[in-house]
Amino acid sequence: MMREEKIFIQNDSLLIEALLHRTSGAQGTVICHPHSLMGGSMYNNVVEALQEAFAGEGVSTLRFNFRGVGGSTGNYDEGRGERRDILAVCNYLKHMGMSNIFFAGYSFGAWVGSKVIEDNDNPFSFSICVAPPIDLFEFNWNQLKNKIDLLICGDRDQFCSADILADEAKKMNSVLEVIQGADHFYGGKEKELMEILHKFMLKKT
Repeated sequence: MMREEKIFIQNDSLLIEALLHRTSGAQGTVICHPHSLMGGSMYNNVVEALQEAFAGEGVSTLRFNFRGVGGSTGNYDEGRGERRDILAVCNYLKHMGMSNIFFAGYSFGAWVGSKVIEDNDNPFSFSICVAPPIDLFEFNWNQLKNKIDLLICGDRDQFCSADILADEAKKMNSVLEVIQGADHFYGGKEKELMEILHKFMLKKT
């Protein structure tokens, strides 16, 4: 396991609890966890797989707890305040000298991240969304065209129809990878997820 350091990041009046894995390069990845009210945290199995995959490619990683989760102060804010959490984490990496910041969001984290990505001042050089919960939350696909590089979902996902996501991926010029036998929670499928990320990073770097 790659070494991570527990840190706290100031976000207006709040503190964000995070784990930072630092490398010497200028690349860093912000990793966002699933729904705060459904037990989601930075210790989720998919979040940990994402962290390990990026760290294995020599990229710095920063996974964190959204407001109101774990040691992060504040309360759940239906995605609004959580967007500010993501931007605060991005600014932290920028102040550390990282000029090339990636996004990797899982489930609710993918949805909140999409709201940051659709803005004109999107801070990410490329973005990955795992199991975006398109059956539960609205995604502004038109605003996301050419902004999400990789989409990953399972063919048994309860909250993300692979067929519908395939249609949207074509419209957005995004690559879609479907993991056979995986549901929304990726139990036992973490290795396959990491292999997809490894192949994707080989093309990107």
